[in-house]
Amino acid sequence: MLLNYIIWNPDPEIFSIGPLSVRWYGLLFATGFIFGYIIFQKIFKKEGVSIEELDRFTIYVVLGTVLGARFGHVCFYEPEYYCSHPSEIIKIWHGGLASHGAAVGILLAIWLFVRKSSKNLLWLLDRIGIVVALGGAFIRLGNLMNSEIVGVPSKLPWAFAFVSDNITRGLPENFTRHPSQIYEAFFYFLLFGLLYFLYQKGWGKKQGYLFSWFLILLFGFRFIIEFFKDIQVNFEQTMVINMGQWLSIPFVLGGIILLFFSIKKQKVKQS
Repeated sequence: MLLNYIIWNPDPEIFSIGPLSVRWYGLLFATGFIFGYIIFQKIFKKEGVSIEELDRFTIYVVLGTVLGARFGHVCFYEPEYYCSHPSEIIKIWHGGLASHGAAVGILLAIWLFVRKSSKNLLWLLDRIGIVVALGGAFIRLGNLMNSEIVGVPSKLPWAFAFVSDNITRGLPENFTRHPSQIYEAFFYFLLFGLLYFLYQKGWGKKQGYLFSWFLILLFGFRFIIEFFKDIQVNFEQTMVINMGQWLSIPFVLGGIILLFFSIKKQKVKQS
């Protein structure tokens, strides 16, 4: 008899050597950065920017991503816990990274970088969206391997029984949910492909265009996909829209405003 759902119970750890362990999440997280670096290397080379500047930029973005994601989770999702346990803030390996915090961290890192760079802020933002979309896809696949950020209950034939998560919650092992991590990863791969295609077609020359569409599409999708995701923290149970949706709204509005001014600026140039 065929099951009408998918049993999902992978080991988050790939292998361990003594105290050192290699986990799927860390590997996929690093993979996103590696592919992002390769793509940015092609972009920088194409536009005559030195590799040395790329290496410096990469350090800024990596630090901005990790620190922003961590402090985003601490501040938006579990501030009371971390105020009571401040030593836990630095223990990133225990989990707790927020993508909206990562977005803020990346924006701050780029702002700091351009102060000593040959390129302006919008030039970098238009291009960073391409690799951030790709990185987001790999991170969601890492969440899938960790059986975390699961979806709401579902009886669809592609629903997943997240066995380890169900056991943790005291639910039956065959309790099924939307594989929201796969939905997000698939969309982010598509967004990456779209943005890179538009860049190759010359949209990168129109300052603000690529980044505005990145904000509108990515965080617009984030707002929608949250309806298919289970709550991450208990206080969201009383919210009409959850924390992830509230945090997505300013980014979408920012993208719409930036698109408006980009179009207006382009018209002025052409007149």
